[in-house]
Amino acid sequence: MKARGKYTWIHAAALGIVANIASAVPAGYNGDETYYERLRTPPGSPPGWLFAPAWAVNNVLTLWSNLRIANTAPSTPGRREALVSEGVSWVLFAAFSGLYFGLRSPVLGAVDTVAGLATTIHGVRATGRIDRAAGWALVPRLIWLAYASYVSVGTAAKSKDDVFDRLSKRK
Repeated sequence: MKARGKYTWIHAAALGIVANIASAVPAGYNGDETYYERLRTPPGSPPGWLFAPAWAVNNVLTLWSNLRIANTAPSTPGRREALVSEGVSWVLFAAFSGLYFGLRSPVLGAVDTVAGLATTIHGVRATGRIDRAAGWALVPRLIWLAYASYVSVGTAAKSKDDVFDRLSKRK
């Protein structure tokens, strides 16, 4: 799709690249599959290799959606709300690997994932009020984060957490 305004795919790609680099720094682009495989996950958890392609699809759809909203008129009702919501989603996405893999904290990873789900629910609503297609483009991320919330909360409940283990030893 050709951009309707001053923002182009170059801008969207830059955002995606920055978020993915920030996410990759703690554990590399594929996360730390050996760490993930050692965790006690709930029934129905996906294999580690599935996360990269799932997020690749989610990120492309999200960038397409964000680009459509960024190119609406600045005076568009709800535009700022939708963009702020999506900005928070990108920060949560970028922070996840550092929390989960870098700190080895399934609890903080679960908090990040559930916050991402809540932010995405808000983002779908806010974006959909402005541009129906852009709102629908966020639905796969919403579905993935609903599933990921089940997995991450279940994993946090059953697995060792380095951050909270260290904190409990200090008391």
